[in-house]
Amino acid sequence: MTRAWTLPILLVLGGAAVATGQIRGGSPGTAMVFLPVFLALAAVYSPLVFPRPIGAREAQRRSEADGRPVVYWRPGCKYCIRLRLKLGRGARRLHWVDIWRDPEGAAAVRAANDGNETVPTVVVAGRPHTNPDPAWVREQLSRPV
Repeated sequence: MTRAWTLPILLVLGGAAVATGQIRGGSPGTAMVFLPVFLALAAVYSPLVFPRPIGAREAQRRSEADGRPVVYWRPGCKYCIRLRLKLGRGARRLHWVDIWRDPEGAAAVRAANDGNETVPTVVVAGRPHTNPDPAWVREQLSRPV
């Protein structure tokens, strides 16, 4: 869990350091630009951008019941962030599994990707799809069960 927060914490600390340096250098306006940028990046790369993750076993059970896809992801993955942002509110309808928090989820991703933890891996009707197009994932949400 701590590695999920490493990059966001480093971004906050880096932003604070840059802003402090700018203020000490007599450029408070520049500091007011840099700090929000670093804070926004920290927020985007944090696990907070994603819906609450569940375990792989629970996600699979729910997916079998409601037919919705399961997304295996990890914090800091730019492709996961792209998928999440492009899905918008529809992302809440998916079942999200953080492979850094769930060893079973990580094992499922490795099994689907020749031993690699390549994310996002989206499982639709029991078939894994590695780094699919967000439009395709959105289309899977609109299909009847």
